[in-house]
Amino acid sequence: QVQLVESGGGLVQAGGSLRLSCAASGRTFSSYTMGWFRQAPGKEREFVAAISWSRGNTYYADSVKGRFTISRDNAKNTVYLQMNSLKPEDTAVYYCAAAVGFKPLSRYVFEYDYWGQGTQVTVSS
Repeated sequence: QVQLVESGGGLVQAGGSLRLSCAASGRTFSSYTMGWFRQAPGKEREFVAAISWSRGNTYYADSVKGRFTISRDNAKNTVYLQMNSLKPEDTAVYYCAAAVGFKPLSRYVFEYDYWGQGTQVTVSS
């Protein structure tokens, strides 16, 4: 069982920045592909970014490319999402997810095995 705990959400003005963190339990964090997803009210959960278990390869949704950066620190069992140039349309609950067992990068919800409880990000105009 893997537990994921997100932090770092909040209220920010358009153009501002936030950094989300996701702390994971388990002794094999370095074998997890990690992802960030978000869900706005009345919308489906959507992919934001992912980072592979090996070499830290990354993958971004077009809507955040160039503004968001995903990274990981395997020594701390933590994955980060640095969000810059935030827009009101980035407002959502952001979820951290783990795909265990050396899986490849994926944008699909069903590929991920464990999820955090979510953290709210609100961007005011």
